[in-house]
Amino acid sequence: MSVALLNDTSAEDFSEQLLTIDELINNVFKDIISNYKNNEWLSERAILAAKNKDVDDLNYIIQNKIIETMHSFKSIDCVTNEDEATNYPIEFLNSLDVPGLLPQNLRLKVGSVVIMLRNINQPKL
Repeated sequence: MSVALLNDTSAEDFSEQLLTIDELINNVFKDIISNYKNNEWLSERAILAAKNKDVDDLNYIIQNKIIETMHSFKSIDCVTNEDEATNYPIEFLNSLDVPGLLPQNLRLKVGSVVIMLRNINQPKL
């Protein structure tokens, strides 16, 4: 992470004090390999991120530290109305990250914690 302000050396000093992603994960989840099935240990740890994409990236890195087989669950790629198939290519639909729906490729490991969240008060469009 870097911080840039014009002619401000304190911003550069501050950015050097920040942890890298790997350092952050190793500090928060120091013994993840031996404790990933310990719910009490896991409940005392959290990394907050502002964007869902960052959360997905962090989850993927942390899951890769767990020594289990990764299972990948992909969405079904079919069109119910053949006339609409040309309007929405499958590649485009797979690239969407729709709130409230699972990702196109859900990757899970046995023993890893899953938290399902849902926005109850969604804005009306």
